[in-house]
Amino acid sequence: MSSPQGFPLDESRLGAYLREHVQHLRGPLTVRQITAGQSNPTYLLVTPEREFVLRRKPPGQLHASAHAIEREYRVMTALGAGTRVPVPKTFALCLDEAVIGTRFFIMERVRGRIFWDVSLPEVAREQRPAYFDAMNAAIASVHTVDFTALGLADFGKPQDYVRRQIRRWAALYQEDAAGRRIAAMDGLIEWLDARIPAVDEVALVHGDFRCDNLVFHPTEPRVVAILDWELSTLGNPLADFGYHLMMYHLPDMAIAGLAGRDLAALNIPSEAWNVAAYCERTGRRSIPDLEFYIVFSLFRFAAICHGIRGRIARGTAVSARAREYAAGVEQLADLAWARAEQTGH
Repeated sequence: MSSPQGFPLDESRLGAYLREHVQHLRGPLTVRQITAGQSNPTYLLVTPEREFVLRRKPPGQLHASAHAIEREYRVMTALGAGTRVPVPKTFALCLDEAVIGTRFFIMERVRGRIFWDVSLPEVAREQRPAYFDAMNAAIASVHTVDFTALGLADFGKPQDYVRRQIRRWAALYQEDAAGRRIAAMDGLIEWLDARIPAVDEVALVHGDFRCDNLVFHPTEPRVVAILDWELSTLGNPLADFGYHLMMYHLPDMAIAGLAGRDLAALNIPSEAWNVAAYCERTGRRSIPDLEFYIVFSLFRFAAICHGIRGRIARGTAVSARAREYAAGVEQLADLAWARAEQTGH
């Protein structure tokens, strides 16, 4: 084996575990850490016959509810059992921390393309609408799956997702703030909590549905895998969809957004088109509280980036891009607060 960088593994223990628990894995084995993931350290395992991916919890001090690789494994395994939701095949979950120092799971490596810039500069202009339609179809497939039939009825609390999310991310932000409070974040917590929509819905939600968490087919406008299910649960699908629509409101930062870009020149479908396509796929007429869900999503993303800032301080940050995310907290919070003030009521 070759040694990965950043969060090294005990390669001999790992090799012994893999030989016993992963049927199709035959050595020699090469291990390389993948730097793209934000939260859970991820490794590419290469054998002469096939490739696998290992996802683990990072070592060190962690929030109790964070880095839920067991939940990732459970939901991907359930969805892989014959649903239309594209996920990598899973092979093994290891809860024995003595093997490599933390819990981990093994899944297949899905070959394809990951786009970090949602304006899709790598894609021909005339093909971009088909890629946006593929993203829309992928998130709709998550929200329309029968989670009870998949054995996921206990995968989360079925009601009041948005209120619980506001309070969860507010608490994590306040815990990590360590005296460095952000006025816009404090204002958003109060604003959101007072305006939660009365109508609630329950579906399986991904929790971090962004372009860079999708693997597209090597040549076709088709999503072949949705990655990073760490924040998945049962919750309000409109909040999840609002998080996806956030791409239209983000500036060019760690994640390149579409705010200020000429969508017509880029041949990228509008937010209104995206909403209409989602409504058609999920059997609804409209999304009355869409503005609330956009503000909520911007706040939530700011809180996620604030958590990355905390992980940098604790030495558990995974991605080489972590500092870029951490640097965007105030910008995101200000953007969300400005939109909240425009929305009013």
